[in-house]
Amino acid sequence: MEISPLNATLARIEDDRRSGQSLLLYALVKTLSIPQGGHSYLLSKLQAMNPDTRQLAYGLMELMAMGETATEEWKAAERRMDKAIAG
Repeated sequence: MEISPLNATLARIEDDRRSGQSLLLYALVKTLSIPQGGHSYLLSKLQAMNPDTRQLAYGLMELMAMGETATEEWKAAERRMDKAIAG
């Protein structure tokens, strides 16, 4: 299982929770975590991402396609992101 995009996203959010790039990634993680919502995320948001953030986003989307958003590892990372964003 390749989870490095998830770990890199978590580190980015914990390091700088209020940056625009962190918030874009956080929104994507939250969207990918809700399969009933059809994973609705405006692809135009990718234009607001810098190239390395966009690569993380692609990695997160690949993890979703592989079913990794249902794992305990994803859920634990998401809880840490929630805590970091909340401050």
